[in-house]
Amino acid sequence: TEKLEKQLNQAKRMESMGLMAGGVAHDLNNILSGVVGYPELILKTIPEEGELRTQIEAIQESGLRAAAVVDDLLTIARGAAGTREIHDLDSLVFEYLESLECVKIKSLYPEVVVDHQFNAKQVNISCSPVHIKKCLMNLVTNAVEAIQDSGTVVVSTSNYFIDEAASVEQSIKTGEYVVLEVQDSGPGIAKENLEHIFEPFYSRKVMARSGTGLGLTVVWNTVQDHKGKIFVESSSRGTTFKLFFPVSQQEAGDKSEKDTTDHSTTGSEHILVVDDVSLLRNLASRMLEILGYQVDSVSSGESAIHYLKENPVDVIVLDMLMEPGMNGYQTYKEIINLYPGQRAIIASGFSESDDVKATMKLGASGFIKKPYSMDELGRAVKMALAT
Repeated sequence: TEKLEKQLNQAKRMESMGLMAGGVAHDLNNILSGVVGYPELILKTIPEEGELRTQIEAIQESGLRAAAVVDDLLTIARGAAGTREIHDLDSLVFEYLESLECVKIKSLYPEVVVDHQFNAKQVNISCSPVHIKKCLMNLVTNAVEAIQDSGTVVVSTSNYFIDEAASVEQSIKTGEYVVLEVQDSGPGIAKENLEHIFEPFYSRKVMARSGTGLGLTVVWNTVQDHKGKIFVESSSRGTTFKLFFPVSQQEAGDKSEKDTTDHSTTGSEHILVVDDVSLLRNLASRMLEILGYQVDSVSSGESAIHYLKENPVDVIVLDMLMEPGMNGYQTYKEIINLYPGQRAIIASGFSESDDVKATMKLGASGFIKKPYSMDELGRAVKMALAT
């Protein structure tokens, strides 16, 4: 049918965009690691009132904003993060509505009221909470910006059962769903634009006043990756986005039981940094030295194996993609054949790829995504040492 052909063409366009995004995102994150990391080191050495401080903070903030755009590209390239947890969707909505991002957008548009309605009885979903909140942020931001003067945006949850007839008609699996709905009272989206709004950068040219043009693409990819479905209804009275997520029968985890470990990030143990990019080796080494660790670094997996034969270390900070030669997975596999139980942290400019997951299964203690801060690196090392 024509509808299925459109869906297939859209999926192919997204896949093509994903391949391109994945190719550039890794390199960009390596570059941004220096833009984010070195200002952090400089800020620790200059006075609080120093005249250069504002400029250096601006460089760091620009790097972080660029990293957020790259993170959106990675969501398009790889789908949402592989790690899933059971969460109460109402709680995620409430957390976003109370967040600094939401408070900021509401302050910029004081004539727009952002309200919520929690109507769902079954609210647990298996999800990446960061990506669900990013969907909310993008949808609420677009909704608020779409309202030209005063108006309302309502975020709501409800339950909906997809039967066999609806499953065939809408190309969605049968079963119980929790629906996340974002409704605005804006002027609506022109009919000729509706089928294009999830394409990268298209929405920016047509309707958005801010952002990167990737917001709705990220929403589309996240919903697809969570085995859900997204529907859009629009008229001159406003626009409604409905995100369908499969209900999980598992109970949401108790957050109060998590994160009971020591939060200090300093130590004195021996760390080996393995990265093929000299700038990143030097940056990670300097961060760890400031935190009190004894640090050495090498530029390849082969060099790491050779080094470890003569010098035992407490933790390895191991880059995932290294060229030419062995990648992080191959390197760690060889290392644990020689030294079973060797602690390691995987560092990568990608999100959790298949190689990262395979390396974690071999026994690596943690994963840290580039660009990372000194605090994030210190906590990852501390957690690895505690295992």
